[in-house]
Amino acid sequence: MLEHFQPESTLVFCNRKQQCQDLKDELCKRGYHALSLHGDLEQFERDQVLIQFSNRSSSILIATDVAARGLDIKDLAAVVNFEITPDPEIHIHRIGRTGRAGNEGLALSLFTAGEQSRIDAIESYQGSPIKVENPSVLQRQGSSILKPAMETLFINAGRKDKIRAGDILGALTANTELPGKLIGKIDILDKMSYVAVDRKVARQALKILLDGKIKGRKIRVRKLGN
Repeated sequence: MLEHFQPESTLVFCNRKQQCQDLKDELCKRGYHALSLHGDLEQFERDQVLIQFSNRSSSILIATDVAARGLDIKDLAAVVNFEITPDPEIHIHRIGRTGRAGNEGLALSLFTAGEQSRIDAIESYQGSPIKVENPSVLQRQGSSILKPAMETLFINAGRKDKIRAGDILGALTANTELPGKLIGKIDILDKMSYVAVDRKVARQALKILLDGKIKGRKIRVRKLGN
């Protein structure tokens, strides 16, 4: 499904925490940049996952319904139900996360013959049939896996260190050959910060921050993810 539709951002729902982790590990083995979100994560781990997905540094987020509560992710290209929920109302809530504000979005579900009763319940609840296709109709588009547009740099300083977004942007672009248009979303937390940079210049941006200073100070910086 991912190779056929090539969505830039995909939220995948599983019913169990372990399934989230197993699917994330399998997709990463296949070369995708995937992250998982479930109840076993510490708060700082949850923050890092959400920041990377929202700033386009990761193209796939796999979550349980409990972990995904309260998520407000704009421009979500696709929602995939890897496991069908037994609650039709939750299913509608899941797929409603894509195609918002007049935008188009994909809502895709995988199911087995043993889950037909759940599909019937969803059709009854929404008052319309679900379009069912055999996976054989899906074809790979192109020869490479779609990579995230951005990468995230972790900066070991935040609001309590008086760091602002402008300080990070200035450190990256002042007196350098790095254009500001290649810098993405900047998130400032109490003790740490994150900046998304275009994948093509991620190494250059990391070197600039490692060799330079932010607000006149040397600050520890590293790249997150794959």
